[in-house]
Amino acid sequence: MDSQTYMNFHGILLYRKNFKENDMLVKFLTAEAGKKMFFIRGARKRGFKMMADILPFTYGTYSGKINAENLSYIYSGLDTDHYENISEDIFLNAYATYIMSLVDVAFPDSTPIPHWFNQLFAALRLIDNGVDPEVITNICEIQLLGEFGVQPELRGCAICGRNDLNFDYSETYGGLICQNHFHLDDNRLHLDQKTIYYLRRFSIIDLNKLGNVNVNNNTKQNLRMLLDKIYSDSVGIHLKSKSFLDQMNDLRL
Repeated sequence: MDSQTYMNFHGILLYRKNFKENDMLVKFLTAEAGKKMFFIRGARKRGFKMMADILPFTYGTYSGKINAENLSYIYSGLDTDHYENISEDIFLNAYATYIMSLVDVAFPDSTPIPHWFNQLFAALRLIDNGVDPEVITNICEIQLLGEFGVQPELRGCAICGRNDLNFDYSETYGGLICQNHFHLDDNRLHLDQKTIYYLRRFSIIDLNKLGNVNVNNNTKQNLRMLLDKIYSDSVGIHLKSKSFLDQMNDLRL
Protein backbone atom coordinates (compact mmCIF):
# COMPACT_ATOMS: atom_id res chain seq x y z
CA MET A 1 0.00 0.00 0.00
CA ASP A 2 1.29 3.48 -0.85
CA SER A 3 1.98 5.96 1.93
CA GLN A 4 -1.29 7.71 0.96
CA THR A 5 -3.98 5.71 -0.81
CA TYR A 6 -7.42 6.99 -1.82
CA MET A 7 -9.76 4.02 -1.84
CA ASN A 8 -13.08 2.49 -0.98
CA PHE A 9 -12.76 0.12 1.95
CA HIS A 10 -14.91 -2.24 3.99
CA GLY A 11 -14.88 -1.52 7.71
CA ILE A 12 -16.29 -2.53 11.07
CA LEU A 13 -16.26 0.30 13.61
CA LEU A 14 -14.35 -0.78 16.73
CA TYR A 15 -14.67 2.36 18.81
CA ARG A 16 -14.74 6.12 18.61
CA LYS A 17 -13.62 8.95 20.87
CA ASN A 18 -13.96 12.71 20.92
CA PHE A 19 -11.01 14.77 19.74
CA LYS A 20 -10.76 18.50 20.40
CA GLU A 21 -13.97 20.53 20.11
CA ASN A 22 -15.95 19.18 17.17
CA ASP A 23 -13.72 16.44 15.80
CA MET A 24 -13.62 12.72 16.41
CA LEU A 25 -11.24 9.78 16.13
CA VAL A 26 -12.83 6.57 14.90
CA LYS A 27 -11.07 3.21 14.78
CA PHE A 28 -12.11 0.67 12.17
CA LEU A 29 -11.07 -2.84 11.41
CA THR A 30 -10.84 -2.71 7.62
CA ALA A 31 -10.78 -5.71 5.31
CA GLU A 32 -8.06 -4.14 3.18
CA ALA A 33 -5.64 -2.48 5.61
CA GLY A 34 -6.29 -3.97 9.02
CA LYS A 35 -6.97 -1.70 12.00
CA LYS A 36 -6.78 2.00 11.21
CA MET A 37 -7.53 5.17 13.14
CA PHE A 38 -9.47 7.79 11.18
CA PHE A 39 -9.73 11.50 11.86
CA ILE A 40 -13.17 12.95 11.13
CA ARG A 41 -13.41 16.73 11.18
CA GLY A 42 -16.66 18.27 12.42
CA ALA A 43 -18.14 14.92 13.45
CA ARG A 44 -19.64 16.39 16.63
CA LYS A 45 -21.34 19.33 14.95
CA ARG A 46 -25.12 19.32 14.72
CA GLY A 47 -26.29 18.14 11.31
CA PHE A 48 -23.03 16.37 10.47
CA LYS A 49 -23.93 14.45 7.30
CA MET A 50 -22.01 11.28 8.16
CA MET A 51 -23.27 10.82 11.70
CA ALA A 52 -25.30 7.70 10.88
CA ASP A 53 -22.22 6.19 9.20
CA ILE A 54 -20.09 6.35 12.34
CA LEU A 55 -22.56 5.29 15.02
CA PRO A 56 -21.35 2.52 17.36
CA PHE A 57 -21.68 -0.98 15.89
CA THR A 58 -21.71 0.32 12.33
CA TYR A 59 -20.19 -1.54 9.40
CA GLY A 60 -20.12 -1.10 5.64
CA THR A 61 -18.27 0.45 2.72
CA TYR A 62 -16.55 3.81 3.02
CA SER A 63 -14.51 6.14 0.87
CA GLY A 64 -11.39 7.69 2.31
CA LYS A 65 -7.66 8.11 2.39
CA ILE A 66 -5.69 5.33 4.03
CA ASN A 67 -2.30 6.47 5.32
CA ALA A 68 0.37 3.88 5.98
CA GLU A 69 1.40 5.91 9.02
CA ASN A 70 -0.42 8.51 11.11
CA LEU A 71 -4.14 9.14 10.91
CA SER A 72 -6.32 8.21 7.96
CA TYR A 73 -9.42 10.06 6.74
CA ILE A 74 -13.00 9.13 5.81
CA TYR A 75 -14.75 11.22 3.19
CA SER A 76 -18.10 9.45 2.97
CA GLY A 77 -20.06 6.37 3.86
CA LEU A 78 -21.09 4.61 0.66
CA ASP A 79 -23.15 1.69 1.91
CA THR A 80 -23.39 1.34 5.68
CA ASP A 81 -25.57 -0.43 8.21
CA HIS A 82 -25.40 -1.20 11.91
CA TYR A 83 -26.12 -4.06 14.27
CA GLU A 84 -29.44 -2.79 15.55
CA ASN A 85 -30.13 -5.37 18.26
CA ILE A 86 -26.62 -5.03 19.69
CA SER A 87 -27.01 -1.26 19.73
CA GLU A 88 -30.28 -1.46 21.67
CA ASP A 89 -29.41 -4.19 24.21
CA ILE A 90 -26.86 -3.32 26.88
CA PHE A 91 -25.94 -6.98 27.47
CA LEU A 92 -25.37 -7.74 23.79
CA ASN A 93 -23.49 -4.44 23.61
CA ALA A 94 -21.14 -5.60 26.40
CA TYR A 95 -20.36 -8.92 24.72
CA ALA A 96 -19.78 -7.32 21.31
CA THR A 97 -17.56 -4.61 22.78
CA TYR A 98 -15.43 -7.19 24.59
CA ILE A 99 -14.95 -9.26 21.41
CA MET A 100 -13.95 -6.15 19.45
CA SER A 101 -11.53 -5.17 22.22
CA LEU A 102 -9.90 -8.60 22.08
CA VAL A 103 -9.41 -8.33 18.33
CA ASP A 104 -8.04 -4.82 18.77
CA VAL A 105 -5.34 -5.85 21.24
CA ALA A 106 -4.51 -9.15 19.54
CA PHE A 107 -3.19 -7.61 16.32
CA PRO A 108 -0.95 -4.66 15.44
CA ASP A 109 -2.45 -1.73 13.55
CA SER A 110 -2.03 -1.43 9.78
CA THR A 111 -1.67 -5.19 9.27
CA PRO A 112 -4.34 -6.81 7.09
CA ILE A 113 -6.14 -9.64 8.92
CA PRO A 114 -8.83 -10.72 6.44
CA HIS A 115 -9.62 -13.92 8.33
CA TRP A 116 -10.40 -12.04 11.53
CA PHE A 117 -12.27 -9.34 9.66
CA ASN A 118 -14.59 -12.11 8.45
CA GLN A 119 -14.70 -13.78 11.86
CA LEU A 120 -15.57 -10.54 13.63
CA PHE A 121 -18.21 -9.71 11.04
CA ALA A 122 -19.74 -13.18 11.52
CA ALA A 123 -19.54 -12.99 15.32
CA LEU A 124 -21.38 -9.68 15.48
CA ARG A 125 -23.97 -10.83 12.94
CA LEU A 126 -24.67 -13.98 14.97
CA ILE A 127 -25.04 -12.05 18.22
CA ASP A 128 -27.28 -9.51 16.51
CA ASN A 129 -29.41 -12.38 15.16
CA GLY A 130 -29.99 -13.90 18.59
CA VAL A 131 -27.32 -16.60 18.86
CA ASP A 132 -26.07 -17.00 22.44
CA PRO A 133 -23.49 -14.21 22.93
CA GLU A 134 -21.65 -16.22 25.61
CA VAL A 135 -21.02 -19.00 23.12
CA ILE A 136 -19.84 -16.60 20.41
CA THR A 137 -17.55 -14.88 22.91
CA ASN A 138 -16.06 -18.21 24.02
CA ILE A 139 -15.36 -19.20 20.41
CA CYS A 140 -13.56 -15.92 19.74
CA GLU A 141 -11.58 -16.13 22.97
CA ILE A 142 -10.41 -19.68 22.26
CA GLN A 143 -9.50 -19.00 18.65
CA LEU A 144 -7.63 -15.79 19.49
CA LEU A 145 -5.33 -17.46 22.01
CA GLY A 146 -2.74 -18.26 19.37
CA GLU A 147 -2.53 -14.59 18.41
CA PHE A 148 -1.43 -13.85 21.98
CA GLY A 149 1.28 -16.50 21.82
CA VAL A 150 -0.72 -18.99 23.86
CA GLN A 151 -1.65 -22.18 22.02
CA PRO A 152 -3.05 -24.86 24.32
CA GLU A 153 -2.89 -28.42 23.04
CA LEU A 154 -6.52 -29.31 22.36
CA ARG A 155 -6.16 -31.98 19.66
CA GLY A 156 -5.13 -34.74 22.06
CA CYS A 157 -3.12 -35.43 25.17
CA ALA A 158 -0.23 -32.97 25.56
CA ILE A 159 1.87 -35.79 26.99
CA CYS A 160 1.20 -38.85 24.81
CA GLY A 161 -0.93 -37.53 21.97
CA ARG A 162 -3.84 -39.93 22.47
CA ASN A 163 -7.27 -38.56 21.56
CA ASP A 164 -9.55 -41.48 22.46
CA LEU A 165 -9.69 -41.20 26.26
CA ASN A 166 -11.25 -38.85 28.78
CA PHE A 167 -9.44 -35.53 29.13
CA ASP A 168 -8.86 -32.81 31.66
CA TYR A 169 -7.17 -29.43 31.30
CA SER A 170 -3.70 -28.94 32.75
CA GLU A 171 -2.04 -25.54 32.93
CA THR A 172 1.19 -27.28 33.87
CA TYR A 173 1.28 -29.25 30.62
CA GLY A 174 -0.24 -26.52 28.47
CA GLY A 175 -3.48 -28.13 27.39
CA LEU A 176 -5.37 -31.38 27.62
CA ILE A 177 -4.04 -34.46 29.33
CA CYS A 178 -5.68 -37.88 29.08
CA GLN A 179 -6.86 -39.99 31.99
CA ASN A 180 -3.66 -42.06 31.89
CA HIS A 181 -1.77 -38.98 33.07
CA PHE A 182 -4.21 -37.38 35.48
CA HIS A 183 -1.95 -38.47 38.33
CA LEU A 184 0.84 -36.23 37.02
CA ASP A 185 -1.00 -33.00 37.81
CA ASP A 186 -2.73 -32.60 41.15
CA ASN A 187 -3.81 -29.11 40.06
CA ARG A 188 -5.64 -30.13 36.88
CA LEU A 189 -8.99 -28.38 36.60
CA HIS A 190 -11.29 -31.41 36.95
CA LEU A 191 -13.48 -30.41 34.03
CA ASP A 192 -16.35 -32.63 32.94
CA GLN A 193 -16.24 -34.22 29.49
CA LYS A 194 -19.03 -32.06 28.07
CA THR A 195 -16.97 -28.95 28.82
CA ILE A 196 -13.94 -30.57 27.19
CA TYR A 197 -16.06 -31.42 24.14
CA TYR A 198 -17.15 -27.82 23.62
CA LEU A 199 -13.65 -26.49 24.32
CA ARG A 200 -12.27 -28.65 21.51
CA ARG A 201 -15.19 -27.97 19.17
CA PHE A 202 -15.04 -24.20 19.68
CA SER A 203 -11.32 -24.18 18.86
CA ILE A 204 -11.96 -25.21 15.24
CA ILE A 205 -15.50 -24.10 14.42
CA ASP A 206 -16.04 -21.64 11.56
CA LEU A 207 -18.30 -18.81 12.71
CA ASN A 208 -19.44 -18.27 9.13
CA LYS A 209 -20.95 -21.77 9.14
CA LEU A 210 -22.34 -21.73 12.68
CA GLY A 211 -26.04 -22.14 13.33
CA ASN A 212 -27.62 -21.91 16.75
CA VAL A 213 -25.76 -23.68 19.57
CA ASN A 214 -27.34 -24.71 22.85
CA VAL A 215 -24.90 -25.06 25.73
CA ASN A 216 -26.17 -25.65 29.26
CA ASN A 217 -25.40 -23.17 32.03
CA ASN A 218 -23.05 -25.50 33.91
CA THR A 219 -20.90 -26.00 30.82
CA LYS A 220 -20.88 -22.28 30.09
CA GLN A 221 -19.78 -21.57 33.67
CA ASN A 222 -16.95 -24.10 33.36
CA LEU A 223 -15.81 -22.62 30.05
CA ARG A 224 -15.92 -19.14 31.57
CA MET A 225 -13.81 -20.27 34.53
CA LEU A 226 -11.27 -21.96 32.25
CA LEU A 227 -10.93 -19.08 29.81
CA ASP A 228 -10.72 -16.47 32.57
CA LYS A 229 -7.89 -18.50 34.08
CA ILE A 230 -6.02 -18.84 30.80
CA TYR A 231 -6.39 -15.16 29.94
CA SER A 232 -5.33 -14.09 33.41
CA ASP A 233 -2.46 -16.54 33.98
CA SER A 234 -1.08 -17.14 30.47
CA VAL A 235 -2.17 -14.23 28.26
CA GLY A 236 -1.92 -11.62 31.00
CA ILE A 237 -4.41 -9.05 29.73
CA HIS A 238 -7.17 -7.43 31.77
CA LEU A 239 -9.50 -5.41 29.56
CA LYS A 240 -11.91 -2.79 30.85
CA SER A 241 -14.54 -4.20 28.50
CA LYS A 242 -14.19 -7.60 30.17
CA SER A 243 -14.55 -6.10 33.64
CA PHE A 244 -17.70 -4.29 32.51
CA LEU A 245 -19.07 -7.51 30.99
CA ASP A 246 -18.45 -9.35 34.27
CA GLN A 247 -20.24 -6.61 36.18
CA MET A 248 -23.20 -6.81 33.82
CA ASN A 249 -23.43 -10.57 34.24
CA ASP A 250 -23.22 -10.25 38.02
CA LEU A 251 -26.35 -8.09 37.89
CA ARG A 252 -28.23 -10.93 36.23
CA LEU A 253 -27.40 -13.49 38.92
